[in-house]
Amino acid sequence: MTPSDRPHVPSSLSRSEPMPAGEALRRLRDGNRRFAQNVRSVDTMLSQAARNALVAAQAPIAIVLSCSDARVPAELVFDQGLGDLFVVRVAGNVVAPTLVGSVEYAVAAFGTALVIVMGHTHCGALAATLDWMTERGAPPSGAVHEILARIRPAVEEARQPGLDRAAILAAATRANVRASVRELSQSGQLAEMVARGAAVVIGAEYSLATGAVDFFDDVPT
Repeated sequence: MTPSDRPHVPSSLSRSEPMPAGEALRRLRDGNRRFAQNVRSVDTMLSQAARNALVAAQAPIAIVLSCSDARVPAELVFDQGLGDLFVVRVAGNVVAPTLVGSVEYAVAAFGTALVIVMGHTHCGALAATLDWMTERGAPPSGAVHEILARIRPAVEEARQPGLDRAAILAAATRANVRASVRELSQSGQLAEMVARGAAVVIGAEYSLATGAVDFFDDVPT
């Protein structure tokens, strides 16, 4: 049997204990550096062969709450493979009860310790919120309004005198991520998990132009 014939088993499934948050963050940083340099790891390319190994169980190394934008697929951005990430996606990376529940489930069920809220540059949801607030666009529908209303406090915080539209949106993107991190960290069962060290929630911003992710915080290694 040649190396290429051997079944590929995800490294996360080969571990006896969940990956510590610090180790997971290092792996995601390394993966993003590869992505930004247009490089993919061999493990990522072989991960499709792990389908059978993943039928019975999964052991994601990190949970990523990110925007639904088609240009921001977390698995690609972090150069991770099948079964490596538990991804929750919603426009504007906002936090609502069902999204909190998804994160809580992954922490409790898989022991995944690292939770990342990832916004991105040129976010359409942020722009739509600013347009709504300044009456530049049509009033949003009821369901869209719920998303924009959750983003609005971050945009209001960013609307400082002297800032142009681009600067406001740039500041609002980061403020919105931090707001989601706070809300997740303080929500119900997840707050208890964070308090006892079972989970760490950090923020990040992905640059559409460079492919690089700027992590707002670090975690113990």
